[in-house]
Amino acid sequence: MAGGAAAGGRRAPGRASRPGGGALRAAPGDLTGAGPDRAPRLDLPGRLSLFGHTRIARSEVEVVAAIAEQRDVHLWLPQASPAAWDALAGTAAAGPVPRAEDDSALLVDHPLLASLGRDARELQRTLALAPHTTSRPAGRTGTAGTGRGRGGPRSTPSPSLLQLLQADLEADHVPTEAERADRPVPAQDRSIQVHACHGRSRQVEVLRDVLTDLLEHDPTLEPRDILVMCPDIDTYAPLVHAGFGLGEVVRETGGGGPAPATHPAHTLRVRLADRSPTVANPLLALAARLVELAGGRLSAGEVLDLARTAPVRRRFGLDDDDLERIGDWVGAVAVRWGLDDAHRGDYALAGLSQNTWESGLARVLVGAAVDGEELDHLGTTLGLDDLDSADLDLAGRLAELVARLGATLRALRGAEAVGEWVTALTEGVLGLADVAPPEAWQVTQLRRELDLVGAHGGSRAGDGAGLSLSLSDVHALLDEHAAGRATRSNFRTGTLTVCTMVPMRSVPHRVVALVGLDDGVFPRTTAPDGDDATARRPVTGERDPRSEDRQLLLDAVMAAGDALVITYTGFDEHTGAPRPPAVPLGELLDAVRRTAHPASPGVARVLAHHPLQPFDPRNLGAARPGAPALLPDGGPFSYDPAALAGGRAAVSPRGPRPRPVDPALQPLPGDTVELDALLRFFDHPARAYLRDRLGLVLPEVPEEQGEGIPIDIGGLQKWAVGDRVLQAVLAGRDPGATVDAELWRGELPPRALGAGVLREVTEQAQIVAEGTWRTAGQGGWGVPLERETLDVDLVLPSGTRLTGTLTGLVGTRVVTATYSTVRAKQRLRSWITSLVLAATLGPEATSHLLGAQKRGRRPGGVHLTHGPHDLARALALLDQLVDLRARGLLEPLPLPPRTALRWAEAYLGGPGDAQAATLDAVREWRTDDTFETAFPKEQDDPSHVYVHGEGVALRDILGVPRDDERWTSGVEHRLGQLALRVWGPVLTDGAERKERL
Repeated sequence: MAGGAAAGGRRAPGRASRPGGGALRAAPGDLTGAGPDRAPRLDLPGRLSLFGHTRIARSEVEVVAAIAEQRDVHLWLPQASPAAWDALAGTAAAGPVPRAEDDSALLVDHPLLASLGRDARELQRTLALAPHTTSRPAGRTGTAGTGRGRGGPRSTPSPSLLQLLQADLEADHVPTEAERADRPVPAQDRSIQVHACHGRSRQVEVLRDVLTDLLEHDPTLEPRDILVMCPDIDTYAPLVHAGFGLGEVVRETGGGGPAPATHPAHTLRVRLADRSPTVANPLLALAARLVELAGGRLSAGEVLDLARTAPVRRRFGLDDDDLERIGDWVGAVAVRWGLDDAHRGDYALAGLSQNTWESGLARVLVGAAVDGEELDHLGTTLGLDDLDSADLDLAGRLAELVARLGATLRALRGAEAVGEWVTALTEGVLGLADVAPPEAWQVTQLRRELDLVGAHGGSRAGDGAGLSLSLSDVHALLDEHAAGRATRSNFRTGTLTVCTMVPMRSVPHRVVALVGLDDGVFPRTTAPDGDDATARRPVTGERDPRSEDRQLLLDAVMAAGDALVITYTGFDEHTGAPRPPAVPLGELLDAVRRTAHPASPGVARVLAHHPLQPFDPRNLGAARPGAPALLPDGGPFSYDPAALAGGRAAVSPRGPRPRPVDPALQPLPGDTVELDALLRFFDHPARAYLRDRLGLVLPEVPEEQGEGIPIDIGGLQKWAVGDRVLQAVLAGRDPGATVDAELWRGELPPRALGAGVLREVTEQAQIVAEGTWRTAGQGGWGVPLERETLDVDLVLPSGTRLTGTLTGLVGTRVVTATYSTVRAKQRLRSWITSLVLAATLGPEATSHLLGAQKRGRRPGGVHLTHGPHDLARALALLDQLVDLRARGLLEPLPLPPRTALRWAEAYLGGPGDAQAATLDAVREWRTDDTFETAFPKEQDDPSHVYVHGEGVALRDILGVPRDDERWTSGVEHRLGQLALRVWGPVLTDGAERKERL
């Protein structure tokens, strides 16, 4: 067998790895004959060539040596230094030795070859197991230092820093002080660039600016001449997609001439190689996910995430609306975790089915079967009342999804043999997922990969498929097969290639970029398995991922033709604290500094420290005095027009942020006001201004629902339970059935814990309900409280027409019962209702508000009565309130409900001191920030933050009264005048009467 041990040093652009020729002669053996004890005849070509090995297993060497008896076999091996290969020939002839006894690194002169080239040295020892000869090519396809590349000759008056380093490595030579002094490197030399950035995202941003700059200043350079490598392609793939190759969204804009509307790198075509199979094939990702779910608790979020995957959506016909609807159902039926009570048994909770998928799905199906009026439950299963006939099909699909998922997980938890695992996974994935006909290859790949997993698992023992595997074993096997692997990279196809740092990727390119060489990430860290006896005393030639990564870095350095670009996380992206480079990268930087004159500008500029933000002035060529520029000429480093716009905005003079309170709007046309709009305005004037005048509804951040079984419930959840109980009792529902419904609903803690909470809630609801029945003069346990509605159509003294509908009318009284603690909003609603009643039904009409008001820790209640009112006074007060609403729709009024009430109570209940009332009102406005769990007050209300600004003090919103707003003398700020205008009639002359329940 003729084999070649390639010895390659500095490579010109566009040339393949330099091979060396040699004959590898193995021990005699005939692989071509056939006999009873011989292998069948092999049909082999006359000559075999193997390219690019940086490591060969000992068993493979023996096979190659045997083949070499009958065929010519050439090994073309990339080698950074032919001189080092020759220097190690005598030592390597001894063959493999224990790694602790290998002192070949001491025979190499250049420190980079000694620290990064262990794989190449151990390969040379391994090849000594078979007789061979080593040769080198007679000539080169290019000459280092000539500057000749694919685009033709370029002017290179002196070797670049990269060329000097590659020449030293090729010759295994450490330059002397005199040689370094004779190697000045100009500042314009950008052949080696190392960029320290803040995190991965910033690294990709810096990389695209570097590549854009290289393409801009070298017309002969094309994207196919650039190779980008990173340790983990799947981690950087989303960032690369966002930073490159968005040509379809690029638009040309500008006035005097076309200017790019986005980064020029978006016009480049990018190809990602070596992706994980689970990225390209969602069925493989689903298989891995099912194994994870089989060993987990099966929480609500996990199942919903599974349902959102494309193959599962296709199988069950789920669109976005369906998924949103299912999410609402899952929250309403209080699914937390666990398939059923048997599944809970793995966590010592057998028999507890509350908040499982089984109980939640039963509620959905019962809700689809019953009408919710005469019958709302079957047995102890309460039907979900949020379903209609259009939801029946969706409920069935959800039930089918959960049933198939449950069957798959049971099969996986019960599987032991390799064949059982493979069968359960295959049937589970195909039962839960579907693909379009053009993607049918995904099913074939799924079956093939699972067969490989089965073969891999079965080959570890002599009993083959009978090998017993645990869940963790299968998980490890799937992770191994799902890891990123070397694929066809399609170099030089016209696209910018991004791939993983694996052997055979360091094909010479004019520009080689390495991204993500972070400390702790590169080189890879591995820990030997506890049962790996070979790891106790490793031998040269055995695989070591850390050595592989170091060798890959050395190969990448030698593969670069014109420029080597490296980025790493040099600063913490959150704190800005400096972080060291990876150890191999630090060794490379040290070697670069010892290659040329250390005081040369080009050497000093090899390492660049980048700012956190792309719009930083230093990134745009406007470095502050004393700060180092990123480029030698001090020009802009970034090509991003968005960063330029952001930088200009950052350094431009800043004015105050426009607020909705600043401009006053024009009055709305029309003279009719809806009663609901009037009530909504005084519930929250700032929110009403944003909604009714600006048409802006601020998004509400829903309370994050926990995925654990409820042990205790918060105040909001307790209020929801109490309000349902109170309203059900007032509607005449049987109290026992009401309590059972809450216990079956699943929102309370299980068993005795839930019974204790419900007992507290029902005591409070009973107090309010009984007070409501006494006030209304009707109703009772099992007897519904009959209430009517009243249409309102009033003409106020100003000519404004007030129309709407009042609910809760019992005779001439409106009775409102709430489980909430009575606060400003409820009191003002009852007050306005009493005025409308007096103006509509006469002066005897009243409004009654009953709510909760604890006495220490004991439940209690309060009954507030508003009215009766004189007709003329009622109309006049309504006219005042309508006028305030009209003012509040022109501009946001400084009228926060609770703060205004507190101010009015302090002013009217004391000596009339406005300053003292303001100090007292601060307590209701300002959030106490001395505690992390402080309850936010009106200062942090989203509408007030949007209108007035974040964290604004009360004194900053007091305002100055308008000329027509000085209704009360002695009050010099607008909030006080408005508070007295609204709350003065309520708090004086006995207009509001309070009674404890």
